Amino acid sequence: MTDPNAPISDFSEALGRERAYHDRCRAAQNAMSESAQEQVIIGEHASASGPDAEVLGHQLRTRAKELRELPPGPLFFGRLNFHQDATAAGEHAGQSYHIGRLRITRRPSDPPLVIDWRAPISRVFYQANPGDPQGVTIRRRYGWLPASRGDSADLTGLEDEHLHAGDTRESAIVAGEIGRPRIGPMRDIAATIQPEQDDLVREEFTASLCVQGAPGTGKTAVGLHRAAYLLYAFPQRIQRGGMLVLGPSQTFLTYVSQVLPALGEGEVRQSTVEDEIARHPVRAQDPRATAIVKHDARMAEVLRRTLYARVRPECADALVLPDGSYRWRIPPDVLARTVRDVLAEEPPYAMGRERVRTRVVHLVQQQAERRAGPRPNSWAQKVARARPLTALLHTVWPNAQAEQVLTELLGSPEALALAATGVLDSGERKALLWADPPRSPASARWSAADLVLLDELAGLMERPPGYGHIVIDEAQDLSPMECRVIARRSPFGSLTVLGDLAQGTTPWAARDWPRLLTHLGKAETPVISLTTGFRLPQAIATLTNHLLTQLNVPVPPARSLRRDGEVHIERTGNPTAATITAVRAALIHDGSIGVIAADTEVGALRDALAGAGIPASGPDTPQARVSVVPASAAKGLEYDHVVAVEPAAIVHAEPRGLHRLYVVLTRAVSRLHVIHSQPLPFTLPTEA
Repeated sequence: MTDPNAPISDFSEALGRERAYHDRCRAAQNAMSESAQEQVIIGEHASASGPDAEVLGHQLRTRAKELRELPPGPLFFGRLNFHQDATAAGEHAGQSYHIGRLRITRRPSDPPLVIDWRAPISRVFYQANPGDPQGVTIRRRYGWLPASRGDSADLTGLEDEHLHAGDTRESAIVAGEIGRPRIGPMRDIAATIQPEQDDLVREEFTASLCVQGAPGTGKTAVGLHRAAYLLYAFPQRIQRGGMLVLGPSQTFLTYVSQVLPALGEGEVRQSTVEDEIARHPVRAQDPRATAIVKHDARMAEVLRRTLYARVRPECADALVLPDGSYRWRIPPDVLARTVRDVLAEEPPYAMGRERVRTRVVHLVQQQAERRAGPRPNSWAQKVARARPLTALLHTVWPNAQAEQVLTELLGSPEALALAATGVLDSGERKALLWADPPRSPASARWSAADLVLLDELAGLMERPPGYGHIVIDEAQDLSPMECRVIARRSPFGSLTVLGDLAQGTTPWAARDWPRLLTHLGKAETPVISLTTGFRLPQAIATLTNHLLTQLNVPVPPARSLRRDGEVHIERTGNPTAATITAVRAALIHDGSIGVIAADTEVGALRDALAGAGIPASGPDTPQARVSVVPASAAKGLEYDHVVAVEPAAIVHAEPRGLHRLYVVLTRAVSRLHVIHSQPLPFTLPTEA
């Protein structure tokens, strides 16, 4: 908390005061970090029970690690000055608050020097406007040098919005922050969150959201900031289940990996669906037709039938259990009825087996107690382990292992026909069958789609642990079976689903959101559209919105707040030479350069650039000045200048190639240069 607001007449004086205040905040932050480390040392010697000590130690070590490993940067980006009148400002009358990425205070009991952007009062910073100032007289924004590591001398600008006076000027600092060059990983947007984004970020923990976001609308940033907000506002509920961020690829996760740590949240699992289900290495690749069938939602029923076909109540023989001088006998019809009753309850397979065991033990115990009175628990445990009962279970409800079940299904035309009759047609069944079945599950070469099926089988056997909240980015590319992977891990938690139907490139990409949300187990989730582009300039939006009309998806066009940007379309007889020339021209400007081409052309382009003395990295190096990116890996990435090479080759490389091209053309945040020798696979707007 700072002194109550006062009129500022001298910019240099104001800047000096704010720099001095930042130095105080830095000293306080350093003291917080040292204090946290001291608490770890004290906690290690504190007397407590084993579990309590372990929990306390983990919390203290986590806090110390987060403070110690915070990425360097400015400690505040905004300030709120409230009206002196309590009628207008309530309990905040006459107060002034600095807003930053992390709460900073000298001592825990002291008023904060900087308030966390997620705190309730900070919402006013994002939501107040001249029509509804919410008690704020002045909202101040701070301009820092690009890539500042938080040195006070890097504070170079101040911008005051006099909300109480109806000041409606657009923020030059916000515009500059949104438009400044991008080199390195994705940055947080805590300083520039817009009101409609803030509404989504601060939704309740229990609320699932689906955000349909046009390119450049900040949907990824919204999802990551929502994750950070939930960790701040609902820490105990998140700790019970955990937080998971799912991205489409490791390249994408590398690009966004620094956002949450910059917001003080380093203990979040960031993964892909493939990593979550990686029971085995992927050593085979399915033909397209086979992969499409394996990812189809109908496979869930085929697998369920396959697994539960192993349950055979009709095979139950009479159970005879010796018990000293007695022999307890359960007739076959009673056993069969018991198995059928359990089967009708539809428990997970492994739980069902144990449920049958428990009920049979109860039947035996009833007989024993009628003859000899109550039996101790040790007696019931002995009966449960008895060989005749184990043999019965092996017959009527045998143990199952996912790999064995899937190997038998995909390797046997008879087994597949039995499980898939009325579900899959003969052509689909033929596509599923292995041409050369392995001798055993241990020698099987699993495909990526097989791992999805194995996870489905494993989920039928035992429910996996669930997360408290899952953020899913690029969700439009999930197959129905991949959605089920996520649904199993969020049976009682909430989801933040992010995507753009226009960017769907997989064979099973969603055509609408309600169907995908049903597969995720969240059919009632509302779909919110973000259409205001903060990253994509208007010049590029005009081109890509025209392409959008040719994709036949129910997606509204994006509108850009940026009136800048350049689009250049060049036809040439030598695309490689033109690419080298375009990259050299782009190097005159600040920012990152992405050369994006069909996957098969990437190697030759990288070699050509290297031969021309222009070193280029791949998409996995966010800090690179120049990157050569396969079109299949471009999703979710962004570059200041994009050179899109031979759009026709990108489109012809895959069935949904026009959607892939839409992804490629929307990666540029300042300038787009399209180079082609073949005719363009889309029409141009009249403005182009």
